[in-house]
Amino acid sequence: MSKLNTLTLQQTLTGLKQKEFSLAELYQATLEAIDEKNKELNIYLTLNNEALKKAEKSSNLPLMGVPIAVKDNFCTQDLRTTASSKILNEFVPQFESTVTKKLLEAGGVILGKTNLDAWAHGSSTETSDYGRTLNPRNTDHLPGGSSGGSAAAVAADFCTIAIGSETAGSLRQPAAWCGAVALKPTYGRVSRYGVAAMASSTDSPGPIAKTVEDAAIMLNFLAGFDSNDATTSSQPVPDFTAQLGKSLKGIKIGVLYQDIAGLEMVNEQLEKQLSVFKDLGAIVGKTPALNPRYAISVYTVVQRGEVSSNLARYDGIRYGSNRSHFGAEAKRRQMLGTYTLSTGYAGKYYELAQRIRTLFIEDLNHLFEKYDVLIAPTSPGFAKKIGVTKRAAMFGELEDMLLEPSSLAGLPGINVPYYRDPETNLFLGLNFITPMWQEALAVQVADAFEKNTNWNTWRSKS
Repeated sequence: MSKLNTLTLQQTLTGLKQKEFSLAELYQATLEAIDEKNKELNIYLTLNNEALKKAEKSSNLPLMGVPIAVKDNFCTQDLRTTASSKILNEFVPQFESTVTKKLLEAGGVILGKTNLDAWAHGSSTETSDYGRTLNPRNTDHLPGGSSGGSAAAVAADFCTIAIGSETAGSLRQPAAWCGAVALKPTYGRVSRYGVAAMASSTDSPGPIAKTVEDAAIMLNFLAGFDSNDATTSSQPVPDFTAQLGKSLKGIKIGVLYQDIAGLEMVNEQLEKQLSVFKDLGAIVGKTPALNPRYAISVYTVVQRGEVSSNLARYDGIRYGSNRSHFGAEAKRRQMLGTYTLSTGYAGKYYELAQRIRTLFIEDLNHLFEKYDVLIAPTSPGFAKKIGVTKRAAMFGELEDMLLEPSSLAGLPGINVPYYRDPETNLFLGLNFITPMWQEALAVQVADAFEKNTNWNTWRSKS
């Protein structure tokens, strides 16, 4: 059997049920991996010393005590939560976020809190006040962000599965860079209560996993209405695993082919994968879409405005250190956001951005009249090298531009690996987008692609 920490969530649950190994053995393998490499990779900021003890008390619940990595912007009762900012260095919440509460109630155990771009401001995990995280696939490169620590935890087998959050790319982009799977739910499918807010109109918690199946299993436990979050929906929650293994015959897939300089390589690799869908019976067509470069400006204005509002509460009275401890990136975003929301400028910038946001929503809705699923590269390229974000104020927006339109529209999406460079061991990710509330369809198509290719390293080992 493979090392226990390298097993998928489904394999781990099966092994525990069949008593092929114990929780103690699972945690020993996981903690040994962490002890060996966490100092170098800088993935976990805080470890839960009571994790195994809590796991043994949860063994009769659905998640059976499996070790889960949680992004450090989720409030965890009696476990430090920093959002990777020194402002919250000593902050220990007195309550659980809805997401972590649901995990615990299902029998999951929070093994530790993972590094991120401070306040989730970035796409590299280089803006963390606790130092950058490295990509386990190639330590000369970054893991992406802002959920870079969670994606790296999965790629390094430092957990069975991880939790992150996405505003516009922060789940799927780091998963793409780390060769993992990430499922961003429809906005409002999963509660934001207890998550340090970034842009409240797009923030979406979700899983980062080793396989599509694992992500679907985890979303079953996370989804649902929450009275503590008025933006959550009362839409019925299906079994997201019900579509696993189903045929793609007759499903219409639209390839969002973007004729933009710099995307030639990812488009070329995507072109090579289209035969997989055709062989499985799907109907594949290429389609233009509203240029994602426009989404960069829209997202920048909307997100900065909401950031300036959300970070206003960190005044040094309730949460610890005062505002002088904000990092440079947080200061820049607050200043720009305050400016775009100020009298005389809100109409010129913020309101205009919201109108163009509506055009993206209408464009995507129009495409879904013709196609069931839309696919496109997740990121413009491979994981970037360490230090690339220095003096690059728009780095994140440029790296996430292929994801920003669907995030602004509140749509679900899932990333899976679709190419690995044999020289660098770095991955490209493929993004599957569906209409709102149709995560199960995204799971179905992504699962079929994953099972009929060899890009997923955990599946190829099994």
